[in-house]
Amino acid sequence: MEAANGKAYHNAAIALNSGRHCLEYILRKRNISKIYIPEFMCYTVAAVCNKCRCNYEYYPIQRNFLPDLKKEPGNGEYVYLVNYYGQLSNKILGGLARKYRNVIVDNVQAFFQMPLEGIDTIYSCRKFFGVPDGGYLYTTLAVPENMNRDVSYERMKFVLGRYEQGANVFFKEASQNNTFFDHEPVKLMSKITENILKGVDYQIAIEKRKRNFNILHKYLDGINELSIVCPEGPFMYPFYARNGAIFREKLIAKKIYIPCLWGDVFDVAHSDSVAWEYAGNILPLPCDHRYGKAEMEYIIENIVEGGRYDY
Repeated sequence: MEAANGKAYHNAAIALNSGRHCLEYILRKRNISKIYIPEFMCYTVAAVCNKCRCNYEYYPIQRNFLPDLKKEPGNGEYVYLVNYYGQLSNKILGGLARKYRNVIVDNVQAFFQMPLEGIDTIYSCRKFFGVPDGGYLYTTLAVPENMNRDVSYERMKFVLGRYEQGANVFFKEASQNNTFFDHEPVKLMSKITENILKGVDYQIAIEKRKRNFNILHKYLDGINELSIVCPEGPFMYPFYARNGAIFREKLIAKKIYIPCLWGDVFDVAHSDSVAWEYAGNILPLPCDHRYGKAEMEYIIENIVEGGRYDY
């Protein structure tokens, strides 16, 4: 593999081995004793808190994805803010940071949204690009010294295989790679991932993602029960479908693979909560830069066809 001569999009950030390890680095270095995390969240954040012996408390979210945290955090307590599908602008996040004082921003679903100055902000590379590891952290904390670097060549098979074959063939290996990080320590990003990310044409990726998002939005906005905007280089198109689980199965039958993000929400939130509703009924439609107009039209055709029965 040749060394790429490009530049990473988040060149000014600390490059670690995953988004969850960025959080672990913050919790340990800031000695955070308690953090408030949203119910609409995957298990990994709570798992990192447990690993760091940091107390945490769940808070509900509103329908516009904003936190519905009733209490005021105490001195030294932090609030974890998730930028769902890139729908929270820096203006909104800045207002929340002023309100709650100590915050950590999770931009895992908003890779191309630059951070607010002075705010600990986390990004994930694996959510947006074909790499086996990688997370970026913006922080005022010192750059880690003498930290081990991840080695990922043995975990590249599913990345390379997915390029030549369907997603279903390598689903198990991709899932195993996700759980691999559960017991790993904080490390620097692997050289392989660092090199791949230096070779990405980020402007083309942004433009393709926005074009795909807008094609979906043009035809689905009228039946999508979420009020959404197109962020910079969107992650996925969040489409709210009543009876989402049934709808998801119909799309999977058409080889449109829709993930159920954060299924463990059902073990945390109440059945009448926004988090419970959104976890079951928001269908994250793929709109990334691997695809184009033809794929978006195929998704639309199957959504609208399904809609005749479900709306």
